[in-house]
Amino acid sequence: MDQIALVTGAAQGLGFAIAERLHAAGFKVAVTDHRLDLARQAAARIDAGGERVLPLRLDVTRKPDFEAALAATLDRWGRLQVLVNNAAMTRATPVMDISPEEFDAVLGTNLRGTLFGCQVMGAHMARAGYGRLINMGSLAGQNGGTATGAHYACSKGAIITLTKVFARELGPLGVTANAVSPGPMDLPSVRALVPPEKLEQIVQGIPVRHLGDARFVADLVVRLASREAGFVNGATWDVNGGLFMR
Repeated sequence: MDQIALVTGAAQGLGFAIAERLHAAGFKVAVTDHRLDLARQAAARIDAGGERVLPLRLDVTRKPDFEAALAATLDRWGRLQVLVNNAAMTRATPVMDISPEEFDAVLGTNLRGTLFGCQVMGAHMARAGYGRLINMGSLAGQNGGTATGAHYACSKGAIITLTKVFARELGPLGVTANAVSPGPMDLPSVRALVPPEKLEQIVQGIPVRHLGDARFVADLVVRLASREAGFVNGATWDVNGGLFMR
């Protein structure tokens, strides 16, 4: 039986790579973004026929949006087994310059969005007795950040902790929760955020001396989403070229 996955922030970047890889692995995928037009464009790129993709508008700062997305997915396919909480707001504002409004916006998108997703989709999966919650952390949440703001780093560190909470809460009900923490990826969003000279400095500080491959991160998500991954729970998977070792 096909598994059904929903990916937040899937219209571009890492989220798109994840949705694309899940689809290629045989999953049916709800492709969500806060802009429906972008979600539709991404879905068409993944599956021109549209039979195994479902574009949806989902603002992760709103719990009712998760409830609506779940209802739409169930209406289309009758079930949902995998959630990838990928949507994020990235800012590189110096810590002393972060305004209360910007702090709340970043935490609201990254951390609160992950909480809502795990609550809504996790409850549905628990009722069904099976599910996979996969949350996107970040190297920034482990080492304090190399190119991103303190608010982004704080949100990602909290996501790693929140993943452990849901792993304990839902594990006995057949639902696993895991996090993936990428380091700097070779993505347009990274190159847009970090000036070229600073990015080169970052690359030189990575033991393997190159940026990460989003496709590998997506493949890791696919493995964690598989039925065979049932004994992996509460873990954080590092993909950072050796920038953070433990």
